[in-house]
Amino acid sequence: MTIACNAIVAMRLAKSSPQREDSIMRKLLPIALLAAAVATLALSAKRPVSAASAPTVARFTADGKLERPVDYRRWVYLSSGFGMSYSLQPDGMQAFTNVFVNPASYDYYVANGKWPDKAIFVLEEYGSTSQGSINKHGNYQTNFMGLDVEVKDEARFPDKWAYFNFSGEEKSVGAISPAKNDCWKCHDQNAAVEHSFVQFYPELLKIAHAKDTIKPGVKLGSE
Repeated sequence: MTIACNAIVAMRLAKSSPQREDSIMRKLLPIALLAAAVATLALSAKRPVSAASAPTVARFTADGKLERPVDYRRWVYLSSGFGMSYSLQPDGMQAFTNVFVNPASYDYYVANGKWPDKAIFVLEEYGSTSQGSINKHGNYQTNFMGLDVEVKDEARFPDKWAYFNFSGEEKSVGAISPAKNDCWKCHDQNAAVEHSFVQFYPELLKIAHAKDTIKPGVKLGSE
């Protein structure tokens, strides 16, 4: 309102005294610019923090359950898989998986080639189909099927890493038990870097090679 009022006053004064127009405008221009700057700063101060810049850490209930991660699609996207299975017999459903990690942990990994404490990974699973719309070949993602979460917390978990499964719309779930369950054992034995399968994430694998953080004996390719 201050800017508008100053402009109106300037116009009125210019009309009543044409000879003073240039002098008045020169005096009012700095005031208008200052008011605009103050208004911009005020709006910036009131602007809410975006989800992308909000804290992205694992949150737990009072009884130790993991709260369902929110806005994880704003995190760093790592990779996707399709129809992947670690057993000799393929699963019946050819599902898509999309993997995300919280931004702070990604930045740490890029710098160090390993994951910091409090790292959290989210793997979402979707069904697939090849028939729909204008698609003639290949597959695309369809219905949401579930959410798997992996958390590294050395103080909370004696074995550092824990695994959680949200099969529906649960707001919170407990860690898969026992602590060293099949998921934990598979990641511990076969994941390239700590408990993360970076052998399936090409850009992260490059970093692991550069930082020499790949676990000895882990199978990386088809050899």
